[in-house]
Amino acid sequence: MDTRKFIKIIAAGALSVSAAGLFSACTEEPKAARFHGVDITGVDYAKDLPLTDQFGQQRHIRDFAGKVVVVFFGYTHCPDVCPTTMAEMAQVKQELGADGDRLQTIFVTVDPERDTPEILKAYMENFDPSFLALRGTPEELAAVAKDFKIYYKQVPGPTPTSYTMDHSAGSYVFDTAGHLRLFQRYGAGAQAMVEDVRALLAQTARG
Repeated sequence: MDTRKFIKIIAAGALSVSAAGLFSACTEEPKAARFHGVDITGVDYAKDLPLTDQFGQQRHIRDFAGKVVVVFFGYTHCPDVCPTTMAEMAQVKQELGADGDRLQTIFVTVDPERDTPEILKAYMENFDPSFLALRGTPEELAAVAKDFKIYYKQVPGPTPTSYTMDHSAGSYVFDTAGHLRLFQRYGAGAQAMVEDVRALLAQTARG
């Protein structure tokens, strides 16, 4: 074969491959985000939080449109899991920088008997003043816990008021449209949550 003709064929083939690659890159669907938390997108539970915050305001998930919402169930007398989780969430907000204002942390008490609004106010202020603490009557709490598939049980102590609470550990993460997206296991660490929140905020920016 003539050398010039051979070179033309090779060049034409390379151009064709390059154009095909460019077309593929332009039409490719964006890759799905890879999360550290358990992706539970589309589940049919944890639909709302119709409880009252520490300031006496009735709350619902829809109140936080435009923000990523992290919901944790615990109680203020908790010796380890609860304060650790709240401290990590304060760290998450700080590490997000300007995007920290697009994150709402919500603490739902499973001990409304002892966790009064005044106690919840003080507890949240220990971590971040923007954090909200929700409480309800025993009946309201039971309904919300059932909807979120949360376990909690009072464990008697040496005196009637020194009991502890067994409860599920882990956080639910809602996207900016109020859809439940992730379950973050306790112990995953602040950095994992930072990256997942950023991923959800980025999805909002693309959308």
